[in-house]
Amino acid sequence: MPTFDAWDVVKVPFPYTDRPVREHRPALVVAAKGLEDRHGLLWVLMITSLGNQGWQEDVVVSDLMAAGLPVESVIRAAKIATIESKEAERLGRLADIDREKVRLQLDGIMAATKDSRC
Repeated sequence: MPTFDAWDVVKVPFPYTDRPVREHRPALVVAAKGLEDRHGLLWVLMITSLGNQGWQEDVVVSDLMAAGLPVESVIRAAKIATIESKEAERLGRLADIDREKVRLQLDGIMAATKDSRC
């Protein structure tokens, strides 16, 4: 069974919140190692085509070849899911320059919700 690292770009069956289906699509691993070792799970952010309507927290993927993506894409930091690692297939890695942008978006999302967290 493959193991994954944070910043791996993978293909996974991503759940939709607005309909009861799952579709294979690219995603960015943001939590692996211990989570994968203990539970066989990954936390991933959705990656979608740059042509879709943008969201405030989107991060443009600057190096498509390194990420293993065929079209201009964005990481949708607001769309996180838990996926079984056995369902993931590695496509590539996110470029260093984009990692800090994703971190900042995730930090912003968490800071905006800190008063409503459990």
